[in-house]
Amino acid sequence: MRISNISLTVDIVLFKLVEKQLFVLLIQRKNEPYKLCWALPGGYVEQNENPDYAAIRELYEETCVHAKLQQLGVFGRPDRDPRGHVVSVAYLGQVDHSVKAVAADDALNVQWYNVLELPQLAFDHREIIEYAHLKK
Repeated sequence: MRISNISLTVDIVLFKLVEKQLFVLLIQRKNEPYKLCWALPGGYVEQNENPDYAAIRELYEETCVHAKLQQLGVFGRPDRDPRGHVVSVAYLGQVDHSVKAVAADDALNVQWYNVLELPQLAFDHREIIEYAHLKK
């Protein structure tokens, strides 16, 4: 059975270790929903695009960072996104402490946050980060 009212996205949890403290890369959203809120880098998987490639593309488009990523899990609670039923494939990566990020595309700002001092986050991104932290 084909379901046409479900969208597919990717979200990227990118960690780096700085002086024995774990940081995660967040973007400040330029657009609604959650305009100006902090979120994980990510976005929609394009038609005929492999989610693995979409994750690499979205990370680079929004942060100018290249990283090796691996699938972390699938998050698909029907109410996770106010735009409708959006299923996200989450990815996990880690980069060297010296890696810098630059806001681009639909990211207004980027910032590395200590995982123990996260701001209020869009969607279910706190849940995704907590899951990634446990799996790391």
